[in-house]
Order: sequence, then C-alpha cells, then structure tokens
Amino acid sequence: MHKKRLIFTLLYDDGYFMLSRNFRLQKVGDVNWIETNYNFKNIAFSIDELIILNVSRNERNLIEYSRTITKLISNVFVPVAVGGGIKSMDYAKALFMTGADKIVINSILSENPALVRDLVTEYGSQSIIASIDYCWENGEVLLYRNNGTKLINYDLPSYIALIQELGVGEVYFNSIQKDGTGQGLSIEMISPYLSFFQIPVILVGGAGNSNHLIEAALNPYVDAVATANLFNFIGQALPNTRKSMQANGIHLANFKPLQQLN
Repeated sequence: MHKKRLIFTLLYDDGYFMLSRNFRLQKVGDVNWIETNYNFKNIAFSIDELIILNVSRNERNLIEYSRTITKLISNVFVPVAVGGGIKSMDYAKALFMTGADKIVINSILSENPALVRDLVTEYGSQSIIASIDYCWENGEVLLYRNNGTKLINYDLPSYIALIQELGVGEVYFNSIQKDGTGQGLSIEMISPYLSFFQIPVILVGGAGNSNHLIEAALNPYVDAVATANLFNFIGQALPNTRKSMQANGIHLANFKPLQQLN
C-alpha cells in the first residue's frame, strides 16, 4: 500500500521564523527558538519530511539563509526541502549544498520555465517541488506567485498541465485564504482538481488540529499533508497527530522509538 506523509513547514524571513495568516507574516523566533521548542534532534520520529521556505518580501540574504538551514537540519534525519527566491542555477546549487534533499520553486514556474527544465535535468524530478499558491474567488481558482502578490495568467487545469510538462516531481498546493486560519484545509473546494495531477500532491493551508490533517489525508488524491502552524503543533502535537492519523487508517511509515536506535 502506498504510504502517505506528514510534513512540517517552517517559514523563514531575515533571520527569524514566522507565523503566517493569509500570507501576512508575524515574527516568532530565531533558529535557537525553533531548536529549543521543537527538539529537532527527535523530529524525525514525528514527521516524514521537513520543508523550509524563505518567504521574505525583501532582498533575500542567501548566505544567512543557508547558514540557518545547515544549522537547523544538522541533526534532522528526514528528507528536507528548501525554497524561496530561486531564480538561477547557482542559487539552487547553494541551497542543495546546505544538505537539503529537494528544492521548492514557485515564481519561476511561470516566469522562467526554461530554468525549471534545467533544474530538473541537473537534479532530477524527485528533487524539485512545484509550489502553487491559490485563492478561491467567485467560484474560480486564482493562482498567484511572488508570495501571493502577483496573479498568474493561467487557469488551474492549464497550470497543472504546465508544471507536469516541465517535469517536476511533486506539488505543494497551498491555500492563501486558509493559510494560518486553523479552520481546516480547503479539501472540498479543490478536490475536483486533484485528479488532474499525475504527480504527488502535498496539501497545505489551514490545519489547526490533527482532525483537519486526517480529513485531507483520507482523500485518495492527496499524497501528503503539511502544516506550518508553529503553535498548534508544538510540543507533543506532531507525534500525537501521527498516531491519530494511523489510528484513522492512514498508512504512514512506522518509526522506531529513539531509545531503540541507541
């Protein structure tokens, strides 16, 4: 049986990790705060993957961002994807050199598809995640890039066809309206489109508790669910969420307790 995944996302901006609500940011703490409050040495036993996104609206400091990633993931033994501001092969290479297994791309999907093809050729489809940010307005799905600030001139089915033609390995499907609300993922609104994907879909945006993630993960077209909610999923919430998902029949990988590996 195909295993599904539970993913945790961290949002980074100029040295700090952030809360996001409808893509409006609020500062929480630096890398030391994250390490203290989430015990990242043991996080591999709660999640299947970690995603770190640089969501800064200002000029991104690649050196500082890379240092933060390297420090944060040094003891994290799950696949790690990083993204934000990738505009060139050199930028992507720098992010891979932090120890990341995958990169997440967004704006270049519509702005520079030739670069996307080059990235797929260089690193392989399995290493490239396409991020789609969307809103539901007047019965229509609208797509955005540049941290939700610029409208993309594609309808959703055409955009899905584009990113699959470019050869990316999976998609991070993020609701701007649900982002940070804790009101649940927008599974009902976008479920008619999920069958259009021939690559794995990570659904994100709106998880406030384990039930929201369970509901989304039960959809046969959703391969993974993710949350970026720093407070609702702090402490034992992530391991408890994993147990609840398994108890509800969601097929996740089984991890041995840490003490069994020592």
